[in-house]
Amino acid sequence: MERITQVVRANGLDHRVIEWRGPSSSRTVVLLHGFMDAPGTFADVVPALLDVGFRVLAPHQRGFGEGPRASAGGYYHFPDYAFDLADVVDACAPGENIHLVGHSMGGTVATLFAGAFPERIEKLVLLEGTGPLDNPPGVAPIRMRKWIEDVRGLAKKAQKPLKSREEALQRLAQNHSTVPLESLARRVDDLLEEKPSGELVWRFDPLHRTLSPTPFFVASYNEFAKRIACPVLIVDGGASGYQPPDELERVKCFANVRKTSIAAAGHMMHWTCPAEVAALLVDFFGPA
Repeated sequence: MERITQVVRANGLDHRVIEWRGPSSSRTVVLLHGFMDAPGTFADVVPALLDVGFRVLAPHQRGFGEGPRASAGGYYHFPDYAFDLADVVDACAPGENIHLVGHSMGGTVATLFAGAFPERIEKLVLLEGTGPLDNPPGVAPIRMRKWIEDVRGLAKKAQKPLKSREEALQRLAQNHSTVPLESLARRVDDLLEEKPSGELVWRFDPLHRTLSPTPFFVASYNEFAKRIACPVLIVDGGASGYQPPDELERVKCFANVRKTSIAAAGHMMHWTCPAEVAALLVDFFGPA
């Protein structure tokens, strides 16, 4: 399995995109990781896609992994991610209708892009990715103030380095208690960065620890979903995963949709059950 990383100029920034190719790769699958994740953690899902003739792209989304960071005074908003993806797709798969997979936050990005450019999507898969909780309009000023306070406070704090890879693994285990330790161990290196000084830190922009000033409105999300005409597969991770309480209403907004579940997979299903996730993707996409 050949894995390379290419640099793509997208939305005015340099984006690093992992590409996996098999001996007969033709059509393209794009994998979008979630919040505080990185594209390399999809690695166990990829071989099955290569075996049926796909090539696989997985961008480091801005602010995560090796993705570009917001400049001073900038921030991270969902429209930024959709624009980034539009340019990555145009650069890496020009003129091709892609198969798109989004996990968690990546699922929201995938829905926004697919709703804005429905003609570019052959099939869409959302892995626990139907969006965060709805927000009433009244929270907007509250979130704005909290965001400003968070960003101001962040400027006074230095990111604490980790003592070792083992400490990082322990912290991951605390935050993902339902994920087997051996699965976390295979992914920890994708989530860590070693500074020139030798210090280890998490590979994300600390701005992501602040509350976004932009509320998430399901009514707007649903309008994007309604514009998506391609076949859509929505997969949840069972009772230990995350499904918003109004998920059924969101699902109904997709014109051609099927929903299934991987029982006991939890939210990080591509970590806990990569073989099951891969099998669902291969079955849904068919051969390239």
